[in-house]
Amino acid sequence: MKKEISIAFQTDKSAKDYIDLAKFINDFAFDVVTVYCDAPFHPSYGPLLLMAPHITKSRIGTAAISPSRIHPLDIAAEASLLADVAQAGTYLGIARGAWLEPHGIQERKPALTAIREAVEIVKLLLSGESAGYNGKVFQIAEHVKAPYPVPETDIPILIGSWGKKLCAIAGELADEVKIGGSANPDVVPVIADYIAVGETKAQRQQGNVGIVIGAVCVADNDRNLARAEARRQVALYLPVVANLDPTIDIDPNYAQKLGEYVNQGDWDSASGMISDELLDKFAFSGNADDLIRQGNALFEAGANRIEYGTPHGLKPTEGLSILGNTVLPELRRIWA
Repeated sequence: MKKEISIAFQTDKSAKDYIDLAKFINDFAFDVVTVYCDAPFHPSYGPLLLMAPHITKSRIGTAAISPSRIHPLDIAAEASLLADVAQAGTYLGIARGAWLEPHGIQERKPALTAIREAVEIVKLLLSGESAGYNGKVFQIAEHVKAPYPVPETDIPILIGSWGKKLCAIAGELADEVKIGGSANPDVVPVIADYIAVGETKAQRQQGNVGIVIGAVCVADNDRNLARAEARRQVALYLPVVANLDPTIDIDPNYAQKLGEYVNQGDWDSASGMISDELLDKFAFSGNADDLIRQGNALFEAGANRIEYGTPHGLKPTEGLSILGNTVLPELRRIWA
């Protein structure tokens, strides 16, 4: 399976900024351009539709939509419209979602069933078939069909997860699994084993489902400044993801204390709790050589796609330039 490199953005920009950003990154040859779908930021498809006319080289898509926020009927409709304008293809990411409760969003349960049903409904609608569906979570009337033009080719499905059960579901239904908030090579073969359970159940060839791994990225020629900023960025989500990684043994009290510092706005204390080793497990940071080293280790571990996430650099365009001009071509050269 081809090794790919993608870039991911938070949806916190003006319409003009999305367009300018799309024009800027189109100068580079990233395989995929992703936007997030986190509350309370813009939902993914508005930004993607603004960016699509200006991106000619990269697949575009979202990682990832929660069916607790957006109904599968709407996910399918939005995905179809984006596929109509995406010049180099698209994909669709679906996940349980994080930080829902602080925004008053109730997760649809059973949560794993909701993901399975959402994927199945989207596939039915985008195939042009009647989407009659009587699930435990979602129900669609028998007569319902997509009333809009559907894509001529299948839209690849990505499922975001760290968990055994959801990765197994992805092994049955999806094209990719994304490990979000990680840069840890050790977790890649673990996730591959989780996926293989579903691939075997569905009689799919093992390794058929690609593994995407993505995290915060801060690139700068001054590696010390880049890593200092990455510590601040990682402190925001490390209390959530640290205990998801089965290859790392972290005291629950550590995550709790780190979260307390973050909530207090005590960034110096929070950053001081993150060692160099831990930083490298949960972020891409440093100069171009650092990021090439990290990317190479992930590809060697079995990752199929690496996704460099917001903010990309101390100054975003400078970080993107380091990624696009140096990191991307060197990793491509190594893995040609």
